[in-house]
Amino acid sequence: MNILDWNKLSTTEQTEMLRRPALAQGGREAQVSDIIAKVRQGGDAALIELTRTLDRAERSTLQLSEQEIDDATHRVGDELKAAIELAIGNIETFHRAQLPTPIALDTSPGVRCELHFQPIEKVGLYVPGGSAPLVSTVMMLAIPARLAGCERVVLCSPPPINDAIVYTARRCGVDAIYTLGGAQAVAAMAYGSESVTKVDKIFGPGNAWVTEAKQQVSSDVNGAAIDMPAGPSEVLVIADDTADADFIASDLLSQAEHGPDSQVILVTPSKALADQVNAALEQQLAQLSRADIARQALSESRTFICNDLAQAVAISNAYAPEHLIVQTADPRALLPNLKNAGSIFLGAWTPESVGDYASGTNHTLPTYGYSRTYSSLGLADYQRRFTVQELTPAGLRAIGPAVELLAATETLDAHKNAVSLRLAKLEKQA
Repeated sequence: MNILDWNKLSTTEQTEMLRRPALAQGGREAQVSDIIAKVRQGGDAALIELTRTLDRAERSTLQLSEQEIDDATHRVGDELKAAIELAIGNIETFHRAQLPTPIALDTSPGVRCELHFQPIEKVGLYVPGGSAPLVSTVMMLAIPARLAGCERVVLCSPPPINDAIVYTARRCGVDAIYTLGGAQAVAAMAYGSESVTKVDKIFGPGNAWVTEAKQQVSSDVNGAAIDMPAGPSEVLVIADDTADADFIASDLLSQAEHGPDSQVILVTPSKALADQVNAALEQQLAQLSRADIARQALSESRTFICNDLAQAVAISNAYAPEHLIVQTADPRALLPNLKNAGSIFLGAWTPESVGDYASGTNHTLPTYGYSRTYSSLGLADYQRRFTVQELTPAGLRAIGPAVELLAATETLDAHKNAVSLRLAKLEKQA
C-alpha cells in the first residue's frame, strides 16, 4: 500500500486522500428503473424471464419448494451446521438483549404518556450469492427479524442458491425463499407479484444493481423502506508500534477481498510498522484465492503516518469507516474519542472476521462515510415505535391554558379551540 506522511499533506490533499473511490453509475439508474417497471407490470412472468436472461437460470417457479429446502439441508455437512449453530447462539444472545422496554409515565398529574414498540409486519431479506455466498448475512438479517416479532420474513438470493444459505434460512425462521437476484429481486419484494410477498422494508447488502434498486424503491411511496444506504466494504486500522504486522495485514486483506472497489486504510505513528505491514501483505496475498480482487482494492488504499494516536483518532473520525480496528497497547483507552464507525474491534485478538460471523454483533453496517449518521443494524430496525397519551380532566386543566397560548401564538385557531371547548365544558360541569 502507498505510504503517506499525513503531516506533509496540505489540507486539500488530506481531504482528497480520505475520499472514497467514486461509485460509477454507467447508466445503471435508467436500467434499474426499466427492470423495476418490468417487474411491476409483468409479475411472475417478468421475474422468470429476467432470471433467465440476467442470471442464466431456468426455473418455472420462483419459490423454493419444501422438497428443495429439505434436499439442500441434507447436503450441508454436520461440521458447518455446528459452526452455524454457534454463530446463531451468539447473535441471538446479543440481539435479544436489545428488546426494548415500553415506557409509561405521568409527565404532569393527570397527563399520561407512553412509548410502545411494534414489529414491522413484513420484511424482505436480500442475500448475495455468486462467488461469495454470504451465509452469515442470513443470520444477521433473519435472527433480529424473528426476535422483533415480524409476522412474515421472506428471502431472495440469486440462483442457484447455495445449500448453506437455504439451510440457514430455514433454521432462522424465514417463511419463504425465492430464487431471485439483482434489481429484480428488490423490485419483487418492494411491489410484490403473484408469488412474491410485498414487504414493508427490505434489508441486506448487494452489488451496485441491488443498491440502486433499493434506493429507487425507497423513494417511491408505493415501494418499500430500506435498512440503510450502502457502498463498498471498508476497514480502517489504528495501530502503534506494539501491533503485530501479520495481524494487521490479514485484517486489511479480509476486507480487500470483498471486491475491487473495497478500501482499506492503516493509520499509525510508526513508519517501521507500515513497512512491515506492506511486506506481510505481499506474503499473504500469495495465499489468497481472491488475490486479484484484493490487489485491485489495495491499489485504492493507503497508509498514513501520523504524529501520535490522538491524530490517528482524528483521521479515523474524519474518514468514518465501516469497520474500525484498534491494535494498540491500550486500545480501550481510545474508545471514548472514537466517534464515527459502524463497528469497532478492540485489541490484537479481535479480528474483524469475528464480527462478520459469530461474535454476536451485526455485520450489516453503514459504509461510504454513512457511519456519521447511520447505525449498525439492530433489532430496533425491525420495529417501529409509537406514542400514546391520555389525559384526565384534571390533566387537561393543568396544561390546557399553556396549549391554548402556544396555539394562539402560532395562529392555529382550531388547535386552540380543541382545548378551549373542552375547558369550557369542564368549567360548566363544575
